[in-house]
Amino acid sequence: MKVFPFKIPKTKEDSLIYQEDVEFVFYDKLHQHEEIQISYIENGEGTIFVGDTISPYQKGDIVVIGSNLPHVFRSETNTNELSVMLTLFFTSNSFGKDFFMLPALKDIQPFWENSKNGFVVNNPSNKVVKCFKKIKKVNEFDRFILFLEITKKLSQDKKVPLSSYIYDKKITDNEGKRMQTVFEYVMTNFQKNITLEEIAALSNMTKNAFCKYFKVRTNKTFFQFLIEIRIERAGKLLSRSQELSVLEVSELCGFNNISNFNRKFKEIKGISPLAYRKSQMLKWKQKV
Repeated sequence: MKVFPFKIPKTKEDSLIYQEDVEFVFYDKLHQHEEIQISYIENGEGTIFVGDTISPYQKGDIVVIGSNLPHVFRSETNTNELSVMLTLFFTSNSFGKDFFMLPALKDIQPFWENSKNGFVVNNPSNKVVKCFKKIKKVNEFDRFILFLEITKKLSQDKKVPLSSYIYDKKITDNEGKRMQTVFEYVMTNFQKNITLEEIAALSNMTKNAFCKYFKVRTNKTFFQFLIEIRIERAGKLLSRSQELSVLEVSELCGFNNISNFNRKFKEIKGISPLAYRKSQMLKWKQKV
């Protein structure tokens, strides 16, 4: 299956596609598609790359990915539980060129603006969740009504942007494979000392060419990307492995200097590693 572009299977008559993924690992290849994607994470957790941003996802989240936004889900693999994702795919023209511009649909206009960069709703309303769970059991007309209810509610819910810039161009298959190779290598080896020489060689490029290539396609330097991967992993370890000290977490995530780790963690997460651990423990207790 090609990495870029990714085609959503559909017939000419399909305007709203429903898809249910039940796997130990979601489709983990970097890809983009014309369709806007609304996904409800019924079960599972991991990391999602969208555009230029790395974010965690977990059970109960609603993830919205805009048209042609490059993205990839990285499911946690150290679990025996299946990951379950319920998804709707559609385009801005699925129901006619000017359908969503109708005055009667003005309440869902915020959804379109926010979807361009993608967003996640961490605590969606019960109404949205119920709509998703009904979708696979109803006919096409009722599915369309549920879709409108979902987009209206998501226009109102508190959301977190997934990407800081709008990616409006398509990427070739070869470019996608190259970026996928880089992502895979970093996700597998982030705890090691990765040099620019080896990552450029992996991409069959000179160091200067690779730096420019990566910056254009991710809106950040390679080492910014690497640090974000390490910090995202550190956040998971801090919240789940209480027996590990902050120093041990920093070393497991590729940092050889605790001061640098603390500084980078606060730059990205907004709080210190210790404060982050305490906040995650509090959230966990509130759920229990």
